[in-house]
Amino acid sequence: MSNHHRQFVTDFCHSLRGGDMAKTCAFLTSDVHYHNTPWAPLTGHAEVRKLLDPLLHGTKCALRKMDIQNTVSDGEVIMNARIETWTRREITVELPVAGLFVMRDGLIARWVDYWDLATIKPLLVLPDD
Repeated sequence: MSNHHRQFVTDFCHSLRGGDMAKTCAFLTSDVHYHNTPWAPLTGHAEVRKLLDPLLHGTKCALRKMDIQNTVSDGEVIMNARIETWTRREITVELPVAGLFVMRDGLIARWVDYWDLATIKPLLVLPDD
C-alpha cells in the first residue's frame, strides 16, 4: 500500500498547481487537519480552501511549479521534500518544503508542511494588486 500512498500524495501535491480546489479537496478527508507552518493549524475543507484559494487563484500569489525531489513512506505515513516555485508580479521564490501526510480510509487526514517564512516573505510584503 505504501507505493499507492506515495503516488496518491504526489498526485495531491500536483493538484495544488492546477488551482482547482474541488479537485484538491477530493484528496482530503472532510475533517482533515492541515498545518501550514508557521501559521496556525486548520481543520476541514472550508478552512483549507479559505487559506489556499487566494494563494492559488488570486492575484496575490501563484504556485507555478511543484518539484517533488524525494518521497518516503511507512504504512499510512508519507513524507516528501519538494521545491515549490511561487511567483507574484516580477518576484519568483523557490520555497523548500518538507511535507508530512497521514492517510485514513484512502484519503489524507493530516497534512503538515514545514517551510521558512523568511524565504517567501518577499512575495508577502508587496502591496495588494
